[in-house]
This record gives sequence, structure tokens and C-alpha cells, in this order.
Amino acid sequence: MIKAIVTDIEGTTSDIRFVHQVLFPYARERMADFVQATAHDAEVMVLLNDVRAEMGRPRASLDEVIAELRRWIDEDRKATPLKALQGMIWRHGYVNGDFKGHIYEDAVNCLQDWHRSGIRLYVYSSGSVAAQQLLFSYSEAGDLTPLFSGYFDTKIGAKREVGAYQTIVWELALPADAILFLSDIHQELDAAEAAGMQTCQLIRGEPDPASHHHQVSRFDEISLTAKE
Repeated sequence: MIKAIVTDIEGTTSDIRFVHQVLFPYARERMADFVQATAHDAEVMVLLNDVRAEMGRPRASLDEVIAELRRWIDEDRKATPLKALQGMIWRHGYVNGDFKGHIYEDAVNCLQDWHRSGIRLYVYSSGSVAAQQLLFSYSEAGDLTPLFSGYFDTKIGAKREVGAYQTIVWELALPADAILFLSDIHQELDAAEAAGMQTCQLIRGEPDPASHHHQVSRFDEISLTAKE
């Protein structure tokens, strides 16, 4: 019996185009001004030094760090310091009404139904926890954060690493097979399955022929009564 559901965001609860056509360009355009204005803030200083460490250049200039961050955005690099900085920039956009978080209507309805039925809901995304909370706080459907019991980001590990899902199982304190993980990426589902979790793949377009996971096109096609 499913007692908890962990969901991805990009391509799963939310249209991948919102991330790539709205959020990423917004952060890229504002990255230089934001970094230059906040470079001496304690939290930002730590993140910039983390970027330098990933570059392998501990003395890289601020301009070089900014250029690297923009390059990572263009590459959709799953770098923890980049995701944290993007989240700080996106906060301004959400709070000022520049955009609202996109959530599929079927996802909203099912998340609400699952929450009402007592199933614990969690998010695991490559975006920072702060960015996840912003998207659901300022969503087109209103504030959805009361639906969730917790959030995970790449601080616990990369999304294709089995260890990250083992950490989630430990944090949730539930049997692994009582947890269902939802994602559009079969390699992430492979890692979750290896950790003992149940899986279901959300495919909004063509089926994934390389995947052995149960595939659905909408949240309301997900069955919680049988092993997927």
C-alpha cells in the first residue's frame, strides 16, 4: 500500500517549457546584476566559492564565475550552487508577479486528492528546495505548499544515484515499497527502483521505448492500489 508519494517537478508536475522558456532565461538575464549586487552577502559568498571549487579555480574572478554560471544554465547543469542562486533570483520574479509556477491541472487535482486521503507528499527535484517551494507557493492554482510534507534537492545526491533515494527512504521512515516515485526520466526511476521504491513514469509526449517502468500521460491515470 502506498503511504507516500515523491514527485519530480520538471516534466512531471510542470511543463518542461515553463522551466526552459521562462525560468532559465529569467535567471540568465539577471545573473550578472544579482551576483555583483550580492557577492559580499555571506550566503552568496559560500555559493560563489562552491562554483569556483567546481570550476577547479579557487581564485576565479567574479566575471569568470558569472560566465561559468551562464554556461551552466545553457547546459542545464545540475549544479547545486547554480540551483541555489537561480532560486534566489526566481524569488524576485514570483514575488513581483513576473510569472506564476506552472502545474498541470491533473497534477493539482490528484495531489489534492492524495493529500486528503492521508498520503504523505514530497518533492525531489534538481532545483533547490527554496525554488521548489516558490513554484508551489506562487503556482497558477494558488499556494499548494500545504499539500507537501517535505522537499529534497541535490544536496542529498544526484537524481540518478541510488544513494539519494536510499536517503529519502531513510528520511521518510517508511518501507521502501510503500513509497511511489514519479518522474519523466527513466534513469531516475531506475535509481529509485534500485532503492526499493515503486515507480511510475509521467510521459506527456511520445512513450519512452527505453523504459521498463509503467508509463502514464496524466496524474489521474496513476494507480495506487497495485504495484506499478
